[in-house]
Formats: sequence, C-alpha cells, structure tokens
Amino acid sequence: MPVITISRQFGAGGKTLGEMVTKQLHYSFYDDHVIQMVAVEAKVSPRWVQSVETEAGGTLLKFISRFGRKSFLERITTGTGGYIDEEIYVDLLGKIISGIAKEGDAVILGRGSQYILSDFKDALHVLLIAERADRIRFMETHYGLSTHRAESIVGRQEKRRVNLYRKLGKQDYDQPGLYHLVLNTSKLSLEAACNHICMLAQTSD
Repeated sequence: MPVITISRQFGAGGKTLGEMVTKQLHYSFYDDHVIQMVAVEAKVSPRWVQSVETEAGGTLLKFISRFGRKSFLERITTGTGGYIDEEIYVDLLGKIISGIAKEGDAVILGRGSQYILSDFKDALHVLLIAERADRIRFMETHYGLSTHRAESIVGRQEKRRVNLYRKLGKQDYDQPGLYHLVLNTSKLSLEAACNHICMLAQTSD
C-alpha cells in the first residue's frame, strides 16, 4: 500500500487523524520523529532543528553571529561538531522523508512531504482543512486549552507553516491540485476522514 502524507491547517486534526490511520492500516507514524532523525544526521540537538524549522533562518544566524555564535552553538549541539542551517535542513529533510517512503507503510505528517514525494509513485497525498473557528475549538476540546491560548497557538503554527514552505520555495501548499484527497473536518468527522483515507489506500494498488 502507498505511503501517506497528511498536510493540514493547524488544528484541523492532522495528528489525531494520522494516528487513527496508522492504527487502522498498521503503519508507522512520522511526526516529530522526523526532527529527531534530522538531528541525528546533522549531529545537533533536536532543539536546534526546531529553531531552524520555526525561525527565519537567515535572520537567526545573523543574530547568532552578532551575539556569540560559537558559544551559542556549543550549548545546543551534541558536542560532536555538528551544525545545521536552512540549506542543510532542507537537504536532510528530503533525504529522510524519501528514505521513509522507500521503506513503505508510513504516514508522514507535514514537513513538505507532499512536495518531497510529489514524484514518488506509491504515495497518497492528503490535505486536511477546517474553518479557523473549528480549528480553535478542536484545540480547546482535545488539548484542554482556553480560547485565548488556542487562538494564540493556531496563529503561531500558521506562521510556522508558512515559514517552512518558504524554506522549501513553495507557496501553493493549500492548492487542491497537489493532493489526491482534500478533507474538510468542519464538514466531516475524523472517523469518516480516516475511513476515506484507508479505503483509498487499500484500493490504490
């Protein structure tokens, strides 16, 4: 069966759905595991990878250079002489996600996997969307957050998503033509969404 990538608007239920699909298909689920794998390859701490993922890398590296780059890097690397920046991050991301796809039986959440595997013939690309109010409500319900906190996290993660795709040189990430399946969780339950994905995966051979 195909490897499945799930891209999502934050709060649309991507992680929950990914775990549901993984369980139903007996797949492996890759979310923050990818950060760990990039960190191992680059010989740096996962926190450093998260910084490169989240921040505007050029600005971040200029800041580090101005205020003691060596001491800062010494604090966040594993002590094995590793280093990572935007270019290295993007290269490693492509290598790792392609490797996961070749092993098969995987659900990969986000991180530009729909682009990295766009020419991979045994891939099923899914986009998960929802109204912003519903995404905030999802965060409140599933993570016990206040409305203010949920709004803040959704807003911050939306910016993070835009920044990641900027690193990949992409702007069309919500265009339906990139995907085999677009699911709107404002109109569809996660259980129904899971069933649609699994049915398509099981009949795609």
